[in-house]
Amino acid sequence: MTKLEKLHQEIAGCRSCPRLVEWREEVARVKRRAYREWTYWGRPVPGFGDARARLVIVGLAPAAHGANRTGRMFTGDRSGDFLFAGLHRAGFANQGTSEHREDGLALKDAFIVAAARCAPPDNKPLPEELARCAPFLDREMALLPARVLLALGAIGWNAALASLERTGMKFASPRPAFGHGAELALQDGRILLGCYHVSQQNTQTGRLTPAMFDAVMARVRALIAAEP
Repeated sequence: MTKLEKLHQEIAGCRSCPRLVEWREEVARVKRRAYREWTYWGRPVPGFGDARARLVIVGLAPAAHGANRTGRMFTGDRSGDFLFAGLHRAGFANQGTSEHREDGLALKDAFIVAAARCAPPDNKPLPEELARCAPFLDREMALLPARVLLALGAIGWNAALASLERTGMKFASPRPAFGHGAELALQDGRILLGCYHVSQQNTQTGRLTPAMFDAVMARVRALIAAEP
């Protein structure tokens, strides 16, 4: 078993946040009518992807009836539909759909992590819950040879910056601000990019379009290609 696999076992067994444990397990017990035949995952969700990835995507948290149901990041919900379709177009995924853990999806040169690993009520983890989850993010990122970090949304951006700070990296005060298309050259040669989150709220209102996402992914490709 690799270090990454051992870490993922540890993540899946975490019960450090009582509010999140209660919520994720209630959702898994009550279920949504459309998924009443499913056995929900109902646990923290580890990262997913290619362990040799040069692209690491930093998301927010599992969705209650998405990853909290399926046990895989961005799998089984509209956000994942948008994300994996875009990753497929960019050549980072072998298919554009993500329905369940055994659907054959594989990422190529990409890995997905999250600031929080349990589905939070109203998709809003509390600051103390993010703090308890932070060591998982730090350890996961330390095991991945990423060239580019792609933060989905402000929480993903701030979680990535905080993780980098915990490795000893220094940033100006105030911290560099999140924005769609924001780009930050890091002191160790990596690049942090910002992208609006692939939430249904953003994609259905047109705040984030497929063309906008494709432009960000084209920049990711260019940065990876320029790696010394």
